[in-house]
Amino acid sequence: MLLRRPEGFPFGYTALTEISGLHADMGMDFGILRLRPGERRRSPAGLERAYLLLNGEAELKWPGGRNAAARRSLFDERPWCLHLNAGAEAEVGAGAGGAELAFLAAVNPASFEPRLHRPQDCREEERGKGTMRETSTRLVRTIFDEANAPNSNLVLGEVINFPGKWSSYPPHHHPQPEIYHYRFLPAGGFGLAVIGERAYVVRHGDTALIHEGEVHPQTAAPGYAMYYLWAIRHLEGRRYTVPAFAAEHRWVAEPQAEIWP
Repeated sequence: MLLRRPEGFPFGYTALTEISGLHADMGMDFGILRLRPGERRRSPAGLERAYLLLNGEAELKWPGGRNAAARRSLFDERPWCLHLNAGAEAEVGAGAGGAELAFLAAVNPASFEPRLHRPQDCREEERGKGTMRETSTRLVRTIFDEANAPNSNLVLGEVINFPGKWSSYPPHHHPQPEIYHYRFLPAGGFGLAVIGERAYVVRHGDTALIHEGEVHPQTAAPGYAMYYLWAIRHLEGRRYTVPAFAAEHRWVAEPQAEIWP
């Protein structure tokens, strides 16, 4: 399923999925928060939450810490992300340039310390390099997962899809629900998302909802860089670690794969 936002996101919070409302089967709150310069929002306790800075200047305050963060480019800069347990209250504000953040939340009674993930903390990998004639080389940034947030019910990261190339490839799937949220450079660009047996044209501000077992390879149109935030919710007894690749397409990632011409 694809959620389109051709009109963009207004100031305030725009909910795209809700645990007990819109697209409840995803099991996550997900939306975009836009703050005017100097505006502040309280983040009450109750759910595990993550605030990922997309652009602008943010002022973040949580139990035991406060920090200013700035981000000018999704494509050239690694992310800032405040990750909160269900019991922690916080405050999110905007600096002089305003701020846009992605918000993510899930039910999680487990305890862990709130943490500000800084750009230098983010793992960035150049996946696909040296295979498939570089047609699926991309940057994958993992903000938090099972390795550094074992008590979280979420996994969060970003992909930078180079123009004309593929990502989430070879096609893979997993039982846990996942959200992709897209941005393009230039913003008028487009890409293609394959979800299961359906293909969607994706544009700036779109959001894809990926359900259990659906393969979800992606590609960006030539000339346009594609960014997408990816968020996965762990399932009880089935925590996400690594995806399963579609058996019929695994061969393409072998270093010596014979690919025409």
